[in-house]
Amino acid sequence: MLLKNLIPNIDTNLCNIDICGITNDSRKVKGGYAFVCISGVTDDGHKYAQKAAELGAAVVITEREVGVHNEIVVSDTREVYANMCANWFGNPAESLKLIGITGTNGKTSITYMLKAILESAGHKVGLIGTIQNMIGDETIETKNTTPGVYELNQLFALMKDKGCDYVVMEVSSHALDQKRVCNLVFEAAVFTNLTQDHLDYHITMDNYLGAKKKLFKMCKAAIVNIDDEYCEQLIDGLDCRIVSYSLGDCSTYSAKAVKHYPASVEYELVSNDILNHIKFNTGGKFSVYNSMCAAVTALELGISIKTVADAIEDIKGIKGRAESVPTGHDFTVIIDYAHTPDGLKNILKTFRDCEKNRVIALFGCGGDRDKSKRPIMGNIAVRYADYVIVTSDNPRSENPDDIIKDILVGTVGSSTPVKVIENRIEAIKYAVSIAKKDDIIVLAGKGHETYQILKEGTIHLDEREVVQEALSEL
Repeated sequence: MLLKNLIPNIDTNLCNIDICGITNDSRKVKGGYAFVCISGVTDDGHKYAQKAAELGAAVVITEREVGVHNEIVVSDTREVYANMCANWFGNPAESLKLIGITGTNGKTSITYMLKAILESAGHKVGLIGTIQNMIGDETIETKNTTPGVYELNQLFALMKDKGCDYVVMEVSSHALDQKRVCNLVFEAAVFTNLTQDHLDYHITMDNYLGAKKKLFKMCKAAIVNIDDEYCEQLIDGLDCRIVSYSLGDCSTYSAKAVKHYPASVEYELVSNDILNHIKFNTGGKFSVYNSMCAAVTALELGISIKTVADAIEDIKGIKGRAESVPTGHDFTVIIDYAHTPDGLKNILKTFRDCEKNRVIALFGCGGDRDKSKRPIMGNIAVRYADYVIVTSDNPRSENPDDIIKDILVGTVGSSTPVKVIENRIEAIKYAVSIAKKDDIIVLAGKGHETYQILKEGTIHLDEREVVQEALSEL
C-alpha cells in the first residue's frame, strides 16, 4: 500500500513509497515496513528508530527528529498509527455497529449480556473483552481488555469478513488514554460506574474519569448509570444523546420492585412507555445494574422488550463473575473477579445479605499496581466477611509478603478473624477444609483467569481445579 494511502494528505517526498507492513514494535520490523515511534509508559519507541532503519524500514514515523534518513515527523504518532492501522485493514469498523462499554466494574458481564440479546434478535455479534474475543461462537484468545490498535483493526476486519454486523467491546481507560480506539464511531457508549482502580497509571480519579469521558465524545448515544457519583461530571458538556438508568426516579429507565434472591434478581424495568418484568440468574445489587444496563442499551438499539427480557433470563452465568463452583457438599464456593475496593464490597455484601452461616473471603492484591487500594480492600474484607484469608493475587515483580503487609494495615482493630496464607493454592485448600454447613466461600480477584503472574514467571492456576482437588482431600 502506498504511504499516501496509509496517511492521506501527508506532505513528504516519501508519499509514493510502497509499504508492505506497519508496526510500532521495532522487533517486528522487516524490509519495506513503516515503523511508528510511540512514547509509552515504560519505554520510548524513538530509541529504536535507528535499529528500525537498519532492519530495512521504508519510513520511520516520529514526533521529533531522530536522525534517520527516512524519518517523517508528525505531531501525534499514536493518532497517526491508529489511522494507519484502520487504513491498512480497509477501515473495517465503518461497516460495523460498535457498542463500547467502559467503567470500573461490570464491563465484562454487560458485554456478554448484550451479545446474547443481540444474537437473540438475529444479529451476528463480535465480542472484544477481558475474558476472550469472540465471533459468534468462535473464541479468540485475548491479552488485553482492549487490544492494541493494530490487533483491534485486524479483529474488526475478521469480524466483518465473517458477517458480523455488531461488535460489543470493553473499552478500558488505558485504551482511551493511549488512543487505541482513536477516530472510531460508536452507536452507543456505556458508562457503568467509576471507583478506585488503575491509579498507578492515572494517578488521580480526575485523570481516570477524563480518560473514560473520551469514549463519550465519539458516540451517537451515551447510556449512563446516573446513580454513580461521577456520572454528572461524565455527561457534562457532551453533545451526544444521553439515556440514563438508575434505581431511582430521575432517569430515563428505572428498576422498580426489586427482589433479591441468593442466585437471582427480579425487578420491573420502567420508562415512559415500557413496564416489563426482568429476571437475571445472578444475585446481588450489581446484577440489577448490569442487567438493566444491558437491557436499556439493547432497547435503545431498537431490540424489542420481549426479546431483551427473554434473552436476559436465558443467561445461565458468566465465567468468573459470581460463578458458583459445584462442590457436592453443604457449602458454597463462589469465584469472582472482584479486584477493586468497590468490586470486593459488592460481592461480599451480596452473599452476606443472603448468608445462612459464614462468609469466608479469600483475596489478595495485584503487584506493580495501585498500592493505595490494598489497605482499603483489607478493611472492606473484615467489615463484610466473617472470616478472612489474605493471600496472593498476581504479585508480578513485587514480594508477595510486602503486598500482604499493605493489605493487613486495613484489618487492624477488627475482631474478624484474619488468616494469612501467601500461597494461593494452599489458601484455597485451607478455605475448603474449614468450610462448615451453609458457609459461602468467596474466592475474589482471579475470576476467569487460569494463571498466576509471579516474579519468576507465569504459572497455571485455575481455581476451579484447585477447589476440586481440595474437595477430593476432604
